[in-house]
Amino acid sequence: MLAVDVVLGVLGVGAVWLATGVRVVQQFERGVVFRFGKVRSGIKEPGLTLLLPVADRLRKVNVQIITMPVPAQEGITRDNVTVRVDAVVYFRVEDPVLATVQVQNYTFAMSQVAQTSLRSIIGKSELDDLLTNREPLNQGLELMLDSPAVGWGIHIDRVEIKDVALPESMKRSMSRQAEAERERRARIITADGEFQASRKLSEAATIMSDTPAALQLRLLQTVVEVAAEKNSTLVLPFPVELLRFLDGMTPKPGSNGGAPSASAAAGAAAAVTAAAAAKPEEHVPSVPPVPSVPELEAQADAELEAGGLVFPDPEETTEGGPEGQPEERPGS
Repeated sequence: MLAVDVVLGVLGVGAVWLATGVRVVQQFERGVVFRFGKVRSGIKEPGLTLLLPVADRLRKVNVQIITMPVPAQEGITRDNVTVRVDAVVYFRVEDPVLATVQVQNYTFAMSQVAQTSLRSIIGKSELDDLLTNREPLNQGLELMLDSPAVGWGIHIDRVEIKDVALPESMKRSMSRQAEAERERRARIITADGEFQASRKLSEAATIMSDTPAALQLRLLQTVVEVAAEKNSTLVLPFPVELLRFLDGMTPKPGSNGGAPSASAAAGAAAAVTAAAAAKPEEHVPSVPPVPSVPELEAQADAELEAGGLVFPDPEETTEGGPEGQPEERPGS
């Protein structure tokens, strides 16, 4: 019985030893083994791993790609513009031993290196490059991060600048610049169109001057276009060229009949001119002149005297009879 108990005790100790020494490594992890504080050269692959219960200590390292956002950094570009830029870094652990031994916390270390590198990139770049030409800046930032990351056993997958925040004053200035640029393009396009239209109109005028019938056809086409709009008023231009065309198409009169000759027309025009010169001018009724103020006063006094109303003069009243009575005037 004592032997059986010893065997069972040995088996129990062995089972406990195996239970404390067995570890499981996930597929996305790698195991680094430390035996009495010294790292082993071999890396434990995913699966079941057996360790010495007291001597070995296993540390698991995640080898997945880590997405680390870089906090927004404020800086001044090379053309003296204050901006805030944030980025994102994608990296993964390539050597678990170096990532465990060489750096205490590789995630925090990568975050600090990314922030300082981003501020350096901002100071070396111009605003236009940050807004429109980011690919070279991403490559430069990746190279700056890759230099210390290689010694830590970390591989930089990619780095991208995510957003660029500008001051409100700079946004307004850029909007005014873009508006002025669009206005300049619009004016150039309008001027180019007018230039091409003037050339075509000049060519059309040359062709119409050679063939007057083309001008008449164009005139009739314009009349048709205006009449199609159902307007109540139709304005019909009557060019001088049409008169010349009709005059050329009219047959010349003979000597015995037909329309009067040019000399007869000139004589008739001279007779009409002479009759107009000999016609007396029409009488225009004259407007009587407006009398002045003294004339109106004299006229009023005359009308009063004619009616028998006479107002005494103060000086004559004082120099009158002995009792100061006014002298009698004939007709009073």
